[in-house]
Amino acid sequence: MLKIGTVETMTVLRKIDTGYVLEKQAEQSLLHHNETEKELEEGQEVTVFLYNDKKGNIAATTTLPTVRMDTYGWAEVVNVSPRIGGAFVNIGIAKEMLVSKDDLPLFESVWPKPGDKLFVTLGLDQKGRLLAIPASEGAMYREIELAPEDLLNKQITGRVYHTSKEGSAIITEEYYRGFIHHTERKREPRLGEEVTGRVIEVKYDGTLNVSLRPLKQHGMTLDADIIIEHLEANDGVIPFHDKSDPDDIRGTFEISKAAFKRALGKLMKEGKIEQRDGKTYLK
Repeated sequence: MLKIGTVETMTVLRKIDTGYVLEKQAEQSLLHHNETEKELEEGQEVTVFLYNDKKGNIAATTTLPTVRMDTYGWAEVVNVSPRIGGAFVNIGIAKEMLVSKDDLPLFESVWPKPGDKLFVTLGLDQKGRLLAIPASEGAMYREIELAPEDLLNKQITGRVYHTSKEGSAIITEEYYRGFIHHTERKREPRLGEEVTGRVIEVKYDGTLNVSLRPLKQHGMTLDADIIIEHLEANDGVIPFHDKSDPDDIRGTFEISKAAFKRALGKLMKEGKIEQRDGKTYLK
């Protein structure tokens, strides 16, 4: 039985107006003219990738994608539609594959955007249609390479393949796995987004802990700028001080209490702010 999402060697049965009818073990599929770059002859064997066309019929293409059933590869996001129920990715053939919303994060704010890339394989939905399915942690662990110890404090770039409240997992071009704890990011990156960060730990198992936050001396200036912006936007006063609740600080400024206190100290030393009555004022 022909299986969609796989590569098969089939025989050209005959040529028709729209393309070629292919056959294997008495089963047939259609290879459209625009799915092959050369003329084929009856009786010729041809290697094709099988998929469903818009009508649900088995169609063939001589373009052989790296993403197949039980085989993972990178696919670029080309369209995102909560109404339709997911994101469409390009696996290298004319037909775009749907990533179901069931396989995307709960919050649409961290769904991928066009141009992002997902590490996916192919599977079938309940109606037997092809879907692109993002790699799970278990599947990704079979792909990763051990990171060298000399990456400590080095800059790395990777794509987010898993995101949660706890943190974001990324994979680099070298297939090193990195984890970004939620305290080491100012915002939660999207699934499939490319991010660049600093390695803050090379773990015993060859995986990495990564920070998207700048070094303290640089981060202090950025955090101070954020506080000044909040003050200017609120008539020069904010209901925060160096003893404010850490969760309130993170919810408003997206920085830790320690970073907030460092930035306040910098601004007070520079004479730009003052604190009184549990509030901070712009001088």
